[in-house]
Formats: sequence, C-alpha cells, structure tokens
Amino acid sequence: MPTYTVTVANLSLSPQQKSQIAEAITAAHNAQTGAPRFFAQVLFSAADQGDHFVGGRVNTAPQVYVHGLVREGRSIGIKQALMSQMLEEISRIVDITAEDVWIYLQDIPATQMIEFGRFLPAPGEEAEWEKGMTPGKRASLSK
Repeated sequence: MPTYTVTVANLSLSPQQKSQIAEAITAAHNAQTGAPRFFAQVLFSAADQGDHFVGGRVNTAPQVYVHGLVREGRSIGIKQALMSQMLEEISRIVDITAEDVWIYLQDIPATQMIEFGRFLPAPGEEAEWEKGMTPGKRASLSK
C-alpha cells in the first residue's frame, strides 16, 4: 500500500544499506500506522552525477530523498512520527546528517489505489481486506 521511493544523490548505497533502509522504512510504517508489514514496498534509484540541482546549481553534497505515497486518513501526528523514525534510521544507516535526508509523504485516497488486484481498504480495515486474497497470495506474503 505505501510505496516509498528512495533516491540518492552523490553517494551509492551498498546492497546491505538498501536492505537496512527497506527494513527501517517497513518497520517504521508498521509501527506508526499499524498496517501489515507486507503492505510496504521500497524502491531505490540514484541520480547521476550532475543530474541533481538545488537552488539552480548542481548539488555535490551526499543526500537521500524519500518520497512516500501513503493512504490518506492518518493524523499529522502519526505521519510526523513515521517520518521522524525513518529520518533517524536512514541518517544512521547511511552515516549522513539528518539535514541531508529529505522525506515527503503524499496522501492518496484508498479508492484511487489498486494493489493485489483490488481497491485498497481504508486504514484500519486491512485485516478484513486481506481475507479476500487467494490463499496462495497470502502464503507468499507471509514469507
């Protein structure tokens, strides 16, 4: 349900760092929203050198950007706790300052999202929605 795109500029992440960041984002989303862990997906990309600009000038500082597409319906407090937890973990994993990690959350109505072949449920209705999955799909997600 939530899709987090992690883009790095002026640094490269090791496979271990990517795995740690994906786990940190998944854990934060689960802890702060209560949504099942299998809902979270994390995608990584990197800006080529010279392709990232800040204030109209090429940026040379190592930075991490997280853009999260999440279902609407959660309080500002929950979203800020989620972002704060991600910020702390990502800056630790990558070993950069919090000032060099930018995080954006964008709310999308559940009625405008399809995953696993069906429109998504409202927050808090995941357990009932999950029952509509085929047994094979449910089994694959628990792995």
